[in-house]
This record gives sequence, C-alpha cells and structure tokens, in this order.
Amino acid sequence: MFIQVLGTGCAKCNHLAVRAEEAAEQSGKEYTLEKVTDINHIIALGVLTTPALIVDGKIVCSGTVPSVEEIRKLLEC
Repeated sequence: MFIQVLGTGCAKCNHLAVRAEEAAEQSGKEYTLEKVTDINHIIALGVLTTPALIVDGKIVCSGTVPSVEEIRKLLEC
C-alpha cells in the first residue's frame, strides 16, 4: 500500500502523517509512506485543500485530520 500525506509542513499536516503511520502499522499491511510538501506537486495530484491523504493513488480525505481509527477504515477500502 502506498500512502501519501500532502501538506506544506504545518502542524495539521504533521499530525495527519503521524496518525496515518499509526493506522498503517495497526493495519498489519506492508506500506510505504511519503510526505509531499511541494505545493505544485500537491496541486498536480488534484488536491486543493491540505492536509490530504492519498492511498494507492486515490484521494481519501482532504482538509481534515481524521482519527487513527477513521484512517484505518480508509486504508481498508
């Protein structure tokens, strides 16, 4: 599973990255987590509101920081 956390490095973006990694660990699946901070790359990925979370190329949330449990459910999709 390929997880991307998109954001410019603000506190919310960093918090999302921590929660996403925790959720991925709990899932038991193999994963790679990438933080994308370049605004041009973020826009190219189709995200206009950060923080955002992309899983295997699909935007699963944008503009919010879901709980670890909510992220774990998003990873199962």
